[in-house]
Amino acid sequence: MAPGVHTVAVIGAGKIGELMLSGLLRAGWPADKLMATTRRAARAEELAQRYGVRMVDNLTAVAEAEVLAVAVKPQDAGVLLEEIGAKVPPDKLVISLCAGLPTGFFGRRLPEGTPVVRVMTNTPALVDEAMTAISAGPHATAAHLALAEEMFKPLGATLRVPESQQDAVTALSGSGPAYFYLLVEAMIDAGILLGLPRQVAHELIVQTAIGSAVMLRDSGEHPVKLREAVTSPAGTTISAIRELENHGVRAALLAALEAARDRARQLAQQSE
Repeated sequence: MAPGVHTVAVIGAGKIGELMLSGLLRAGWPADKLMATTRRAARAEELAQRYGVRMVDNLTAVAEAEVLAVAVKPQDAGVLLEEIGAKVPPDKLVISLCAGLPTGFFGRRLPEGTPVVRVMTNTPALVDEAMTAISAGPHATAAHLALAEEMFKPLGATLRVPESQQDAVTALSGSGPAYFYLLVEAMIDAGILLGLPRQVAHELIVQTAIGSAVMLRDSGEHPVKLREAVTSPAGTTISAIRELENHGVRAALLAALEAARDRARQLAQQSE
């Protein structure tokens, strides 16, 4: 299956499924090449009005789409595959956006030889700044990976990784935006504590975060070097960093990401 405009069905158009729909449309994917499924009629009507895509049932999606993007919650994937698994033609590409679920989970419930590509993206897809990691299942070819990349590149950056690294990807970049939002929230609160109005603190921190991220991306420098450039001897920054280290911020981040990785593994085990 070579890259090109294929008919894509998003099965389970919740938050991540909607991100994919809107991103493909912004990139110029024809609306008549997209369809979606959802369990609630009100949600189906909302998506149809917002994006102009055809809302169908799961079996119609399986019959008519060339690519099936499965975006249901991990705990709902087993029930979905009981409904559609046997009816999926083995030459149809299945893209899994289900956090924690390995391609083997799908392989055991789909016809032998069905190509599955595992994808983990994140919510900055809303502003075309997502980080999307793509992994091939046993029957996915280079052409299948290229097609998946073509579909997700409009949402931001893409990266191919071995599937064995996907739980770590989920912990790091899949959940990553939440960590940054929490940090920004805390820094805004600190600005208020120091006497700044909330809106001023918000504007200062958000632009500082954007500028720092762009420098990290574009300078090619290691973050340690960029941090040291801000950290003068006996200055304000080193005093703040000492307090961060004293309060175990680095250790807390390590523990938090391990917990997220472990939860991704639990989701896979619970879905079996």
